Amino acid sequence: MTDTAGGWFERRWAAWLRGHYRGGRGDAFARYSSRAYAALGRTGLTPRRWVTLEVPGRRTGRTTRFPLAMADVDGRWYLVSMLGECAWVWNVRAADGHAVLHHGRRRAVRLVEVPVEERAAVIRRFVQVAPGGRPHVRVDRREPVAAFEAVAADHPVFRVEPAAAG
Repeated sequence: MTDTAGGWFERRWAAWLRGHYRGGRGDAFARYSSRAYAALGRTGLTPRRWVTLEVPGRRTGRTTRFPLAMADVDGRWYLVSMLGECAWVWNVRAADGHAVLHHGRRRAVRLVEVPVEERAAVIRRFVQVAPGGRPHVRVDRREPVAAFEAVAADHPVFRVEPAAAG
């Protein structure tokens, strides 16, 4: 298990990105970037795996938006929390998994939390397809799935399912 693979530049870049999320909260740059990515993602002009999650805030009930990247494993889609326990995870749990995903159009979904022992393969796929998440998951994307078992408990994973009718 390594912090990040690559040379000096890649390690510095990863440290710089992690620095914008000290304490699990984004600084002004991270918040600005998140708003820009969320707006871009809602247009539908981004890769399919870029989505904006809409979920009611656990305290206010107001809709909150989070730009996220989805990972695909065995034909199913997943959301992985690169920061571990954070606001969008708490909000999804408080909403009993009911949320909306935006990618050009709104789609009601149910997010089902994946047990820790089933997360490793999904987290590995996430770091392979989401370059922005790599610095926060401290296992190199080229490591085998077994290496990701050590960090699986630190990164909540949710399976994306269609919302129940009605």
